[in-house]
Amino acid sequence: MNSPTRRSVLSGLGVLMLGACAGSPRQTPQAGFEPNRFQSWDETAPAYRLFPGDEVEVVVHTAEELNRTLPVGPDGRVSLPLAGSVMVAQMTGPEAARAIADRYVRVLRDPIVEVRPVSYGAQQILVGGEVRSPGVYEMISARMGVLEALTLAGGANNRARLRQVVVLRRAENGGVMMRTVNVRDAQQGAPADTIPLARHDIVFAPRTAIAEINDFTELYIRNILPLDNAFAYALADQVFNSN
Repeated sequence: MNSPTRRSVLSGLGVLMLGACAGSPRQTPQAGFEPNRFQSWDETAPAYRLFPGDEVEVVVHTAEELNRTLPVGPDGRVSLPLAGSVMVAQMTGPEAARAIADRYVRVLRDPIVEVRPVSYGAQQILVGGEVRSPGVYEMISARMGVLEALTLAGGANNRARLRQVVVLRRAENGGVMMRTVNVRDAQQGAPADTIPLARHDIVFAPRTAIAEINDFTELYIRNILPLDNAFAYALADQVFNSN
């Protein structure tokens, strides 16, 4: 992405951090769609990463008086006795434990730390395209699928191509994965995937062809608050950089 374009993209990004799919395999690409801009879908559930609004139990096995149950603050940090604020957002439990142990090494000898999430903040997704009320929605259950996501957004309108509803998800390496879901079959009672959506997933109901996803991602980056900044950067690179 050239510098002016990147500046234009990033100037439209807010700092809102919203509270990690269902689908059939990717359909045959339509004219104008460039699948090499997206990574192959990985069914493996990634390790859970902490997020602002979560609550974690910090266990210091070598100094139990420091054990605490703490919220992850809006800035992604936890506030620890003797160690101060430590960034843990977007870390797995073991990664957060290492970060905290590295801080405690200043005041403790060979600290052994464990971090476990005990409650979770808002689990939100973005629903866009040919739906009546596009926007950001809180997931209503841990097993919510694409059809429920469309319902939250007021349902699809008559222009939606329900056989190719697109789901975008950030990959472990920061890239963007894409697959499609045949919602029409589910509405008609046919067997459908029941893999749940995850925090920060993007559900997009195209009008006539999957090629619209290119336009949607550009609009999403420029004009809609990002689900998180790291995803916005990755999505911008996927959309604007030629491969």
